[in-house]
Parts: sequence; C-alpha cells; structure tokens
Amino acid sequence: MGNAEKELEYWLNDSYFDDKTKEELLAIRNDKDEVQDRFYQELEFGTGGLRGVIGAGTNRMNKYTVRKATQGLANYILKTAGEEGKKKGVAISYDCRRFSPEFADETARCLAANGIKAYVFDELRPTPELSFAVRKLGCIAGVMVTASHNPPEYNGYKAYWEDGAQVTPPHDTGIIGEVKAITDYHEVKTMSEDEARAAGLYITIGSEIDDDYMVELKKQILHPEAIKEMADKLTIVYTPFHGTGNKPVQRILKELGFNNVYVVPEQELPDPDFTTLDYPNPEDPKAFKLALELAKEKDADIVLATDPDADRLGIYAKDTATGEYKQFTGNMSGMLIGEYILRERQALGLMPERPAFVTTIVTTNMARRIAESYGLHYIEVLTGFKYIGEQIKLFEEHNDEYNYVFGLEESYGCLAGTHARDKDAIVAVMMLCELAAFYKAQGKTAWDAMIDIYEKYGYYKEGQYSITMKGMEGAKEIAALMDRLRSNPPRKIGKWTVEEFRDYKKDELVNYVNDTKTSTGLPSSNVLYFALDDDSWCCARPSGTEPKIKFYMGVKGKSLEDAKELEDELTVAVKELIGQ
Repeated sequence: MGNAEKELEYWLNDSYFDDKTKEELLAIRNDKDEVQDRFYQELEFGTGGLRGVIGAGTNRMNKYTVRKATQGLANYILKTAGEEGKKKGVAISYDCRRFSPEFADETARCLAANGIKAYVFDELRPTPELSFAVRKLGCIAGVMVTASHNPPEYNGYKAYWEDGAQVTPPHDTGIIGEVKAITDYHEVKTMSEDEARAAGLYITIGSEIDDDYMVELKKQILHPEAIKEMADKLTIVYTPFHGTGNKPVQRILKELGFNNVYVVPEQELPDPDFTTLDYPNPEDPKAFKLALELAKEKDADIVLATDPDADRLGIYAKDTATGEYKQFTGNMSGMLIGEYILRERQALGLMPERPAFVTTIVTTNMARRIAESYGLHYIEVLTGFKYIGEQIKLFEEHNDEYNYVFGLEESYGCLAGTHARDKDAIVAVMMLCELAAFYKAQGKTAWDAMIDIYEKYGYYKEGQYSITMKGMEGAKEIAALMDRLRSNPPRKIGKWTVEEFRDYKKDELVNYVNDTKTSTGLPSSNVLYFALDDDSWCCARPSGTEPKIKFYMGVKGKSLEDAKELEDELTVAVKELIGQ
C-alpha cells in the first residue's frame, strides 16, 4: 500500500474526521489517480499561505487543512509575540467562494482555542480592507480566505503580519516551519463559537472598519473639482465579478459624487460558482463580455472590473478616434494611474520629500522611465505585492528614509497611498474614475491619455507565456526546465542579445556587457531574468500558486503595431528556447 492509500485509510478510520468527509472519500476510494492526487502530499503552506482545490484530503482545501495552517500560525504568534500577540489578535476576512465563511470561522475558533483574539468581519470584505484592518485594529496578524481570481473549485488562505502586508521573511518561513511541524491533526486546537465569544476571543467587526477605510481612500483624491465638474457627464460601467468589490466600489463612487455608475446586474451579487464567467479574472477579455455590452448600451467612458477579492483591477476605455473599447493590461492601467498621480502631485506641490516608486522585477520597464522623469527613487522587488508592502514598512522603520508614493505589479495590482499594504482595486477604481473625469474635462478619454504616455516614454509592451504541468511529474518537468536555463543560460534569445543574466536563487547578476558578476540585492527566489538589448527583457518563474511555469517578457516599440510585432517575435523566440 502506497503512502496516499495509507493516508486515505487514516482519514476514513480516525474519529477526528467527520462523517461527511468520510462519505466524500468513500466515493473516490477506488479511483487510484484521484486518491493519489488528494493524498500524495500535504497542501503546501507556501510563502503566501494556502491555495488549492476544495475537497477532502491532505492536498485539498478543507476545514482540516485550514485548521492545521491556523494552528501553525497560532504557534508562531505564541512563540514570537507571546501574551502581547494574544491580546493584539488576528483580523479575518473572506470572499464569496464556497466555504469561505466556514473557513474564516474555523480560523477564528482555532485561534481562540489558543487564547488568541479573533476579529472576524460580519460578511465578505475585500483583501485590501483586511490589510487595512490589521493595522487599524493593531493586530499581530491577519488572514484572508480567498483564492483570488482562480477558478471556482479553488479556495485559499493568505496570511498577513502586523504591518498589514502578506508575510515576508522571517515570518513566512517561521510560520511554514510551524505548520510543517504539526504531524498529527489531533494536535490542532478548536472550540465552539459560543465558548470563544464568551471568553471575549471571537469579536465581530464590520461597518466601523468600512467607514475608516473610506476616509483613508478619499485622502488620495487630487482633483475633487474635476470630479464635481464631470459628475453628471462621466459614465462608468463596473462589475465586481460576483465578488467583494461590489459594496465598497459603489459606496466610494457614490460618496465622491459620480452619478452615472452602472453595475453589471448579472455579476453584482456574490456567486461562488461564477456562473456568468469562465474564469473570474480581469486579465481575461471574455470576462468583460457582459460589461462591454452594458458599456455600449450606456455609451460608457470607462469599464472597470475587480476580481473576487478586489485586489486586482481590469479596465477598458473608449478610443475617441474609433469609438471602440480598448483593453488595458495591468502594466498599462498601473502606468496610467502612476503617471497621473506623479504629475499632478508634482504640479500641486503635494509630492513628499524623498518620494519612492516601488515595482517588481517582472513589471514594465516604463515604470522606471516614469519614476525617473519625476525624480522618484525607484525600487524593484521580487514578484508578489507583499514585497512592495514590505518596502513601506522598511521606509517607516528607517525614519522615513523614503516616502512611498505609488507601487504596482504587472498582474493588475497597484496601491496609491499607504492605508493598505497590499494591492487595492478599490483605490485603483477611485483613481481611475478621477483621472477619467480629469481627462474628460480636457476632451480626452483614458485611452487617449494612455497614448499620450506612450508618446512621451515609448511604446512599451509586455506579454506572458505559461506552460501548465500538473501533478508530481509536472513539478519535476518544471524543475528540470529551470535547471537547464540556470546551468546553461542563453546569450541570445531570437534576435535579442542577452546583456545581463540574473539568477535570484543563486543571488548572482552577470553583466555580459562589462563582464562583471555581482549580487542581485534581493532575497533568494527561484527566478531567472534576462535583460536584453533595446530595453527588452524576459523572465522565467514557476508559479507559487498554480502548477505552471510562467515566462514574462517586455519590449519597446515605435508604435502600438511595432510593439505588438516585437512582442510576438520575442514570444516565438522564448518558445523556441524552451523547446515548445
């Protein structure tokens, strides 16, 4: 009998697991492949937490794996913060997915059983508001139950530390170590909600946090007069993709005075099955079908979509010349917001001293050009918004060595302000609607403004190519591909010359132009980066949350058409490099 079968028998026979779980497992008992997939490994608590398919088994998201993860978090809090950590407590929020409220409740009851106070939102709330709540309540940590934009069969669990950002070293590895140290589910504590409430360890939070969050968002507004002038003239279509963005987005836009806001009715209410979508991802053009139909009907200026936990934003805007709606990538919307904030803050005298612009290694090279043009200190961090959030904490710890102004990553996430320490689609919606009003007053759309930015900095274009490799064999293939690129890095990718090779796992930066080898200056991560001539680049990175390897790339062209051709050419070159 293999390990998977042994683990299945344990789950079927141990009294710790409930009858419903056992019924589910009995139904798949004779399906060897399914048993293997459910039990061949523990669902890994990675640097951002858990994410996986919902179901019974060690390699699934269920109340037992959630409890175990929470016990590991509790053990880490007790070891590192002791009684103070217990009192500070943990803020907990959740999205619209199946079992999200139940997993949030399991998390709270496990923490309470360990003597740690749990602050639980009364209903679903967005990820950025959870980040805000951690700091507002003075918590030691936070948990967001979400699988972000993954398909409906998934759920997840993101862990935050007291600075409001997702856990970074040493806390991430410390928590992972505690989770892995739990070898018996019977070590995991829990208690009833009634007992936890009676002990003052299970506290419901809600509207008071919402109100404070709204106040912080409004502090980012730069041109209230533009909003007032265009309140009745700007038409906005918005869809929350059945998720957590619905109420806060509608509230902030209403309070700012935008009067023509149309929410896609079929996608307004929570729906864990995302029945109107193949994939609740603002990167996917198909997901905008209903929103674009409504936009054409209402002659909207701008079309906005937030993903289920409302940390990522997708946007379409009208092209004045053709009347068509044009899709923005995450890099484009980030540059649109970033350029607007930097330019207007400078013009209004609102730029702080020692301003900083933070982005990731796989974000557009245009970000550096924009930061330099306004004299901002430019910082690149590893992929993952938690590293951008971490920079805000480091600035504060070093007596405001720099002052954070804006940060973004290519995957449709950005943050204006420091009220949250994670990407915030609610503040991004607000800023996009403000800038759309500002440009409309000048007779321009957001798309026209994007073309102006391209004309100023160059036609940067980015793309991504992913290969999905599932299961144990897939993981081995991904590792082998990374090893091949690492041990024998190319000097040419298609027609492009590799000018610099960075191996973030080995912390090596090799500059082929001046023949030097230095440190990357960033923490160890299984990422390979190739800086190419003509301000182009390519980066290989296995996904931390899905069974795939991702290749990011970017080019700089002379026009939209030229940039698209170059991106297509580089994509073909990358596929040839990896034998696809």
